[in-house]
Amino acid sequence: MQQLPLQVGPADYAVFASYFAGSNGALVHALNEIAQVRSRSVLWLWGAPQTGRSHLLQATVYAADAAGHRSAYLPLRPGSGLEPDALDGMGELDVVCMDDIDQVAGSAAWEQQLFSVFEGLRARGARLVMSAACAPLHARFELPDLVSRFTSGATFRIRPLTDDEKLGALKLRSAWRGLDLPDDTAVWLLKHADRAVGALFGLLDRLDREALAAQKRLTVPFVKSVLESSR
Repeated sequence: MQQLPLQVGPADYAVFASYFAGSNGALVHALNEIAQVRSRSVLWLWGAPQTGRSHLLQATVYAADAAGHRSAYLPLRPGSGLEPDALDGMGELDVVCMDDIDQVAGSAAWEQQLFSVFEGLRARGARLVMSAACAPLHARFELPDLVSRFTSGATFRIRPLTDDEKLGALKLRSAWRGLDLPDDTAVWLLKHADRAVGALFGLLDRLDREALAAQKRLTVPFVKSVLESSR
């Protein structure tokens, strides 16, 4: 994995095995193929907040790294601390994943750097994965050649999870953490807690810590007591 000067590495849980695909199976398959450098050279994925965009990009980098490919993950959202020159040398890698790329649209410096990276990757047959809150034509990039490049590859929209799929995602994440989440507790959480996936996962992290400290199982009464203590 390409080492960057800032702390922008993937989270330790962000792997394909801990992502509940639901109706996004085709997207996960395509990203796996890219990570193995076997498929599309350009892929743009977009979706609403808390649909797992960052998770999927980071998982792609993990998988590419495990396969022996030089890779990098770059979050371009405000507050990341990255400047356009952070892209220097990215065109020499095998797999590059840029998160929230629409956040730098309209910046001439960023757009010129992005175009340079794109051309470098394309010339070498390398892979570029981008995430955004919208489709590429709606991202408001101003450099015409850049827009044409970004629309030349595959585009996937991440479908939000249904309630049944959220239950599956909770069970998968808890199993990944080695945490026993009974079915009735998972159902109770979905009915009484914030239903956004990110919020549910954050709550699961908290419950894991609380259960470990109290040496308790995640029963409905215990979960209720934890939530009531924070109100």
